[in-house]
Amino acid sequence: MADRETLDVYAARAAEYDKIPPSNTQDAALAGFLARLAPGAHILDLGCGPGLHAGQMMAEGFTVTAHDATPAFVEAARARGVDAHLARFDDLDAAAAFDAIWASFSLLHAAKADFPRHLTACHRALRPGGIFFLGMKLGQGEIRDDLGRFYSLYSEAELRAALADAGFSVTEAVTGEGSGLAGTVDAFVLITARRS
Repeated sequence: MADRETLDVYAARAAEYDKIPPSNTQDAALAGFLARLAPGAHILDLGCGPGLHAGQMMAEGFTVTAHDATPAFVEAARARGVDAHLARFDDLDAAAAFDAIWASFSLLHAAKADFPRHLTACHRALRPGGIFFLGMKLGQGEIRDDLGRFYSLYSEAELRAALADAGFSVTEAVTGEGSGLAGTVDAFVLITARRS
């Protein structure tokens, strides 16, 4: 993520964001994601926020590396014992380093023009057969929410096509609605894919 206004919102509201508990849908998605992995698998949490999901992964015995572009989130994740690093999406340059990538409502902050490049980087960073989880809001265009955060919105069909172009095979997609920091109720899709 490189949008300065979005980063500033997260920096200013990091403590508030840290107190938002994962929803039942997010907990179920994480459990399903982890169930697909071998014990001790190495996971990249891409856009880890304050490290809530990364901490849960570690508690289940997985090895976790976490990236986020907001310094306050990296500090919060490290306070939870997470191996967290200050990094933007374009900093992902690993090759065949991870068994899985968890990108839960992070890549939606990337501009549409940059999205294919980021998916390609994720594909490269995964080992063959690796699992990729992508949580995104559904809609059209590029917008800012009431807090000023930047979003790229897609249809499920657009996301499936983008993933296929990057070399992924979608294995599952679940849609729903939920609210977050801005308090609005938004439609979303949770996609699980495999590196072909």
